[in-house]
Amino acid sequence: MTNLGTADPKGARAHAHAMAGTKIEAMPTVPAGSSPDLPPGVVSEDMLWEETVGAGGYASKELTRGSRLRLTDLYGDSCVSMLVFNSERPIERLNMADTVKVQWNAYLQAGRLLLSDMGRVLMSVVADGAQTHDIFCGPTNERANQRTYGDGTNWSQFPNARDRLLLGAAKFGLGRKDLHPCVNWFKGVRIAEDGATVWEGGPFAQNRSVELRAEMNLIVVLANCPHVLDDRTQYTVTPVRICAWRGPVTPQDDAIRNSTLESERAFLNVEEYFRR
Repeated sequence: MTNLGTADPKGARAHAHAMAGTKIEAMPTVPAGSSPDLPPGVVSEDMLWEETVGAGGYASKELTRGSRLRLTDLYGDSCVSMLVFNSERPIERLNMADTVKVQWNAYLQAGRLLLSDMGRVLMSVVADGAQTHDIFCGPTNERANQRTYGDGTNWSQFPNARDRLLLGAAKFGLGRKDLHPCVNWFKGVRIAEDGATVWEGGPFAQNRSVELRAEMNLIVVLANCPHVLDDRTQYTVTPVRICAWRGPVTPQDDAIRNSTLESERAFLNVEEYFRR
């Protein structure tokens, strides 16, 4: 029998069937509950998302209120850009300016909130084993990658975070007009007293993680691409593990909810929203 190549439909089908069951590091686990490495205390039925995203990859998912999301920098050199939308009304989305000014703090860590442009808390940071994050610089774009790597187009060897985020957002009917300033997890940027930008790029220890709690029904979009301040001429970013599971809605006696007057008000705005 003639060996048909993948240019032929029958050959392509045969190749696809032959690949069934193949596992690589950077891929989703379906169903998520079949992961052999569940978070402590989490049963398989509660798992919502299990995926490893490689260099230049992206992922997106809808998460229900109360869900937990854990991002793990597997090898110490991930840079995860993240967008967040209210899944019921995506016009409401993460607002970095309000996240900073309402909390009187420009550095994310455990106990901080990600706030929407409507005064509601979208996500809470419940644990942070990294403490090097960036809310100043936004995602890379094609022009920035062109300068650094010689190419930055979406389907090149050097994809940029902005276009990867756009691909993830498109899965929910969102477009370029919906892309907003993002959080960059695992790569730190601080502002010195003289106003200088201080880059904390690592690489860092393996398996650092950050865990977030969804306070509303959300669309989360992630891209794993080098940071815009990373001056290495080689496209360098390592895989990130994404893990999400069901959890309870935040109770009114929660420590993060009641940590500050500003935090309490943001949670009250959420509770008012769901009082429908």
